[in-house]
Amino acid sequence: MNYFKTLVLLAVLTAILVFIGDYVGGKNGAVFGLIFAGLVNFGAYWFSDKIVLAMYRAKEVSEAQAPEVFSTVRRTATMAGLPVPRVYTIDTETPNAFATGRNPGHAAVAVTTGITRLLTKEELSGVLAHELSHIKNRDVLISTIAATIAGAISYISRIAMWSSMLGARRSDRDEGGGNAIALIFMMVVAPMAAFIIQMAISRSREYAADRGGAEITGNPLYLADALRKLAYYNKRAPMQGANEATAHMFIVNPLSGKSLLKLFSTHPPIEERIARLEAMAGRR
Repeated sequence: MNYFKTLVLLAVLTAILVFIGDYVGGKNGAVFGLIFAGLVNFGAYWFSDKIVLAMYRAKEVSEAQAPEVFSTVRRTATMAGLPVPRVYTIDTETPNAFATGRNPGHAAVAVTTGITRLLTKEELSGVLAHELSHIKNRDVLISTIAATIAGAISYISRIAMWSSMLGARRSDRDEGGGNAIALIFMMVVAPMAAFIIQMAISRSREYAADRGGAEITGNPLYLADALRKLAYYNKRAPMQGANEATAHMFIVNPLSGKSLLKLFSTHPPIEERIARLEAMAGRR
C-alpha cells in the first residue's frame, strides 16, 4: 500500500511541476517540467535519503565514535527484527531525530547531539524504536520522497513567482491580467498542495509509529516521557535551518509553534500522542 501511495504522491507532485513549467514557458515549459519531474522523481527515489541528510549536515558515526547511541540503535533494531541502520548525528542542541531510506535494508537514523544529552537511555530507546517502526512499516520512503519533491516545488514556485512579478511571463498571458488565477496558484496553491500532501501522509502514521515503537521496547512510557521533553525544548529552541519541506520527518515538529504553519502541522498534537501511549501502559 505504501508503494501505491508513493506512486500517487509522485504523480500529483509531477502534475504540479508540469503546471509550473507550462505557466512559465508554455508547451516547451510543460515538456521541460515533465522531464525535470522525471529527474526529480528518479533522484528522490534513489538519493532522497542522502539529500535530506546533507541538508542537515548529518555525519555518519561508527560505534567507536558514538558508542551509546550506536549500541542503543543496534539493540532496538534487534528487538524490532530489522537490519541495523546507518547512524548519523546532527550537530545541534535542539533535541530531535528522524529516519530515512528507501527500505529497511537501506535505512538510516539521524539524531541530534542535543537529544543524546537530554534523554535517558530508556527514553532514547523509545525514540529510536519509534523511528525503527517507521522503517519497519516502510514509511520512510514516502516521507523522504515527499520532503525532496515538496522542497523542489517550493523552490521552483518561488522562481516562477518572482519571474511573474518582474514581468518575465509570456506576453500572451499578460494581456488583460488574465493570469491572476495562475499567479495565485504559483504563489500559494502549489507550495500548499505539496505541504498538505505531506500532512496527509504523516499524521496517522505518527500514531502508528508511536504504537509500534512502544511494542518494540515493551514500555510505552519510555516514548511518552521522551515526547514530553522533546516538545518542551523544541518549542523554546526551534532547530535552526529546519524547513517546512522536511519538518514532517522528525519525531516532533522542529519549527517554532508561533508560525501560522502550525495550522497545517504535519504532526498530531503531542498531548494526544502522550495520552495514547499512557493509555497503552495502563492496559499492560
